[in-house]
Amino acid sequence: MTTRRLRAIPLVLAALALPLGVAACGDDDDSGSASTTATSSTAITKDAGNAKTKITVGSKNFTEQKVLGEIYAQALAAAGYTVDKELNLGDEKTALKALQDGQIDGYPEYTGTALLSFFDVPADKLPTDPAQAYDQVKADFAKDNITAFPPTPFTSSNEVAVTQETAEKLNLKTISDLKGKEGDLVLYGSPECRQRRDCLLGLEQVYGLKFQKFVPVDIAQRHEVLKNGDADVSIVFTTDPQNKRDNFVLLKDDKGMFPPYNSTFLVRDETVQQAGPDLGATIDKVNKNLTADVMQELNARVDLDKETPAQAASDYLAQYGLTSGS
Repeated sequence: MTTRRLRAIPLVLAALALPLGVAACGDDDDSGSASTTATSSTAITKDAGNAKTKITVGSKNFTEQKVLGEIYAQALAAAGYTVDKELNLGDEKTALKALQDGQIDGYPEYTGTALLSFFDVPADKLPTDPAQAYDQVKADFAKDNITAFPPTPFTSSNEVAVTQETAEKLNLKTISDLKGKEGDLVLYGSPECRQRRDCLLGLEQVYGLKFQKFVPVDIAQRHEVLKNGDADVSIVFTTDPQNKRDNFVLLKDDKGMFPPYNSTFLVRDETVQQAGPDLGATIDKVNKNLTADVMQELNARVDLDKETPAQAASDYLAQYGLTSGS
């Protein structure tokens, strides 16, 4: 990590900063930095024969998904595939339909989201082990001619967030602590939250909570409404950098409502069969260093540092030796 990169991130996020930013700019003071360069053991190798296979990469409609979509798109292009992008498609059901209809060939999805939203696994039957969750998702998608590639190390779970002031005032540490108090509280969440068992529906069914009101809000505004006092409670993601920046309290899921949410790259079987044997290897290389801290840093670079998802993705690939960067 260079001192230049630390200055580029707000000081409250300095503890999150990983050595991702060396490739972001070409300042003269970078000449002596310890940036990682592509090596034969880690670099994605371009195969000219892959150009005959066109892969359209999609994503859902929030920062983390757009960053992941860019990472996969750029990595596959580096491997020689002809790549198009259809990012920012919408919610999970919109993205899956695009995959099933052939509008896209692949997109990143979370194992827990798939189990709850696509395969209707009851909340009390959800696997708590990430490997078991992936195995179940893989088997279910296989029935629909979709390959779920091995997941990332990071998990991006929904979380129930309140401000430090609210937590102290109502003595909140767990989601169960909301019981009996939630009738005076306003909950904000993404538009699809009302129908999801890892969101409002689950809070009602698993925890028996009845909030004064639920207000749907664009995902990008979930932290702002909590910060400015419109929301008493908001549904956020574990990898959101705003959680630490704004000192939000994430209430413990003491009843185990939220399953593992590791990200798996879904690809239509038809595309997998057309692609070269390096498709899976390329995805594995991409996933290897996508830890929770790295993903949070990538999200911070877009949401807080105002980089584009494409810039953050390019820097990630270059920093970890997958590409030579731009």
